[in-house]
Amino acid sequence: MPSNNQLQNALLIMAKRPFPGHTKTRLTPFLTEQQAAELYASFLQDVLDKVAHLPDVAPYVAFAPETAVSYFQEIAPYFGLVPQTGETLGDRLDYVLTACQQYGHQRVAAMNSDSPNLPPEYLSEAFHLLEDRSVDVVLGPCEDGGYYLIGWKRPYPALVRDVQMSTPDVLKDTLEIANKLSLKVALLPEWYDVDSECELKRLAKELQNNTTHSPHTLNYLKNLNL
Repeated sequence: MPSNNQLQNALLIMAKRPFPGHTKTRLTPFLTEQQAAELYASFLQDVLDKVAHLPDVAPYVAFAPETAVSYFQEIAPYFGLVPQTGETLGDRLDYVLTACQQYGHQRVAAMNSDSPNLPPEYLSEAFHLLEDRSVDVVLGPCEDGGYYLIGWKRPYPALVRDVQMSTPDVLKDTLEIANKLSLKVALLPEWYDVDSECELKRLAKELQNNTTHSPHTLNYLKNLNL
């Protein structure tokens, strides 16, 4: 379902419905399966709030599984919804980014939902970079070798479909393909995903020093005594 398709910029949040045993599984057994799912739900709320307040950006949720549409309609009523379609993450990224461009958006980007404290300025900067005629693609590098955001002005399926995802070489491999295609890539500041116990403890410490940055996540971490 398109949302604000008169806007040139569109940002998709890649999201899954929180479900014990299927969400943030790398945080178990440090957390129970139920706690991991509830924590991810708090991540989602903070990311949704962040994206909803970006100026001149049409917000979307790229959701999975396809049966979760009613859940996301409830928690993100003002967002467009696009189902994640495809066997691999690369397939799904290509599908949802292409869908947004078919809705009429000129500059599209997809971001993760595992970085609740990602500064919103980074998201705005992604579209500022794409306004540069010389820039074809924008990437937000992650410390683990992946990326938290990818955006472009026209489809480049090979950048996502020809890369093996969830490896330490995702960013490097993506840049190599972009170079072969003679694409100009702009990089955002580096950030981090929260997938492990160490990263979760880092997040908890950082949120203690910035209590307004990710309030839903902070409140849940306080309940966990982290």
